[in-house]
Amino acid sequence: MKNGFWCVSALALGLLLAPGGAAVAQDAGLAGMHDWIRVGGRTCMRDHFHDGSGSGPTRAAAQRAAMRAWSDFTAFEYGPRWGSYGASIRQRMRCTGGPGNYSCDTSSLPCRR
Repeated sequence: MKNGFWCVSALALGLLLAPGGAAVAQDAGLAGMHDWIRVGGRTCMRDHFHDGSGSGPTRAAAQRAAMRAWSDFTAFEYGPRWGSYGASIRQRMRCTGGPGNYSCDTSSLPCRR
């Protein structure tokens, strides 16, 4: 059991220390499961939308929270190069509520520069 742990640890360390290892692993990992297209100097997912939800006392605060949730999850799943909401395309934002209690949902296609 100890030998298995050390083998897995050594493999993980080797991936991280290899030139661009972590970035290559992420780009070739889950992001590689989807079709990509080129849009204005960016590489974007062709049809795989990501979503984010947020709430806040103002519409602007709820929108920021939804964009942050989108960015956090997308970066977690595909790596930080994919986690820029501003770089994503086909953005949609829907908000409900009123002063003091807004909720927003957003959806867009992740892109990397």
